[in-house]
Amino acid sequence: MFGGLTGSANRSGTDFGERMLNAAASQSIRHLFSRSDAVEVDIRCYPSSKLLQGSIDSFKMSGRGLVIRRQFEVDEMTFETDAVAIDVGSVFGGQIRLKQPTQAVAQVVLTEDAINQSFKAELVQKRLQNVDMESVTNLSGGEPLSFRNVQVQLLPDNKVKITAKTDLPNQNDVPISMTSVLAVLKRRRISFSQPQFEAEDVPESVRGLSEILTHAFAEILDNMVDLDRFDLDGVMMRINRLETHGNKLVFSGYAQIDHFPGTS
Repeated sequence: MFGGLTGSANRSGTDFGERMLNAAASQSIRHLFSRSDAVEVDIRCYPSSKLLQGSIDSFKMSGRGLVIRRQFEVDEMTFETDAVAIDVGSVFGGQIRLKQPTQAVAQVVLTEDAINQSFKAELVQKRLQNVDMESVTNLSGGEPLSFRNVQVQLLPDNKVKITAKTDLPNQNDVPISMTSVLAVLKRRRISFSQPQFEAEDVPESVRGLSEILTHAFAEILDNMVDLDRFDLDGVMMRINRLETHGNKLVFSGYAQIDHFPGTS
């Protein structure tokens, strides 16, 4: 086996050492997701003898059709490292253990449909149900309110349009409509900044109520999306920037990889 790992590498294909690494990494990476349409791993180690010193040149993961925590769909995810130090012995056991944490350049792509689907997830619903902010309970006689039927439309220049509904004790189906600009705070939180009430989408008879509720809803959204709530096993994501492209939202940043899934 050692001969196969350290023998001459034919760079027109993937040598035996790289195949072992790719197989072990692919198996570990798949455990990050509840479901995956495709996960591809490309580990480079040249010459192969470097593997015996626990050194690899680069690691790249590309995934499509991924599901996190059974409810959050990711259209595409990639991350790529430079040189990484690994525990050689773990490779022969079909695993990869890092000698020290490493950082990778990362990109995540979400579709508009997946974003809307995420608002039905239990983790998100908890933030939208029984809201007892003073600005809403002042309108409901002190009773908490719940928001439903959330729909997000991605717009150019990192803007979004968001609609929803809520019920007051004496008024059902109060519509909410707003536009906002997506921004990144502290590399981990998505901010819905500069919220604007879209009065033309709301019947004149309830515009006063709707405007107050819309600004309260914007405040809820602004404190909802924190990446620390979605951390993967051994992988912490951070965002440098985000961009809307048609019906897709693209996050660019980095991932800190403390360990491969199942090897902590």
